[in-house]
Amino acid sequence: MLDTRQLQYFVAIVEHGSLARASAHLNVAASALSHHLAQLEARFGQPLFERKPRGMEPTAAGRRLHEHARGILRAMASAETDMMDHEGKVSGPVSVGMSYSAVKAIGVPFIAQVVRDFPAVQLALTESLSGVALPTLMASEVDMALIYNTPDDPMFSSEPVLEEPLVCVGRPEIIGDTTAPIQFNALLDLPIILLRQGISARAILDDTALLKKLEARARLQMNSVQAIAGSLVAGLGCAIGTRLFMQDELERGTITARPIVAPELSRTLHLTRLASRPATFASEAIRALLLAHVREAVASGRWEAQLVG
Repeated sequence: MLDTRQLQYFVAIVEHGSLARASAHLNVAASALSHHLAQLEARFGQPLFERKPRGMEPTAAGRRLHEHARGILRAMASAETDMMDHEGKVSGPVSVGMSYSAVKAIGVPFIAQVVRDFPAVQLALTESLSGVALPTLMASEVDMALIYNTPDDPMFSSEPVLEEPLVCVGRPEIIGDTTAPIQFNALLDLPIILLRQGISARAILDDTALLKKLEARARLQMNSVQAIAGSLVAGLGCAIGTRLFMQDELERGTITARPIVAPELSRTLHLTRLASRPATFASEAIRALLLAHVREAVASGRWEAQLVG
């Protein structure tokens, strides 16, 4: 059985890059760290680090173990905090992942209410493109995440929250000087800039067949919201997204938006957690607060979407 102390030592070596720096951080003799590392490497039958003149770099096996170790240690810390709180007090660390659009819609008011109503919660908020948020959740770096089009996988506990219509955005000379709807087939003839999502390409829209057509015709694929916005303003192409995604540029009038029809395109936002991770008092309170802020943002019109579930 894995030794928790060995995992703590191993993580420190990875994150500090050397035995000496990990030793200083942990206040544990470097020789002791070296001994425990040797035991781990013997247990797994392969080296976990490459020893270099200026430090230690994890091997592929070391990086894999690091992902597992962080998840294990985090789960143990959450369990300890939760079980020591016999009165159901809302306290302890909770980490939340949010897509770029979710942060724009509810990020600040959500954070403000956590600070005001749950001062004993140590909130960690991670903003990312939705396709990046899923691997972050899988690596146990966040407790829950607002993610688009979560895959149907038993490792996730996922509930649909809202559905957003997608539009075509770009300069009038690219997409036409009109706000009238544009048909999907006509969209394929435009210079499309696609938000690249890697293993989570479904985060762009629900229909994977239509997504493949878009990917095949895309002029550019990017993983940067800022780069996409700048390219749209520069007239380098058009993009498919929600109005919220490019809200700032739309309000400035530098770009315009056209609804997409035949078929209409949409994507679904889910509140997703790892099915294997037990809920805590704190995580349940934060989950309820997240959902309340999403509902309020839709009701007030700040988030152009339809609630589901």
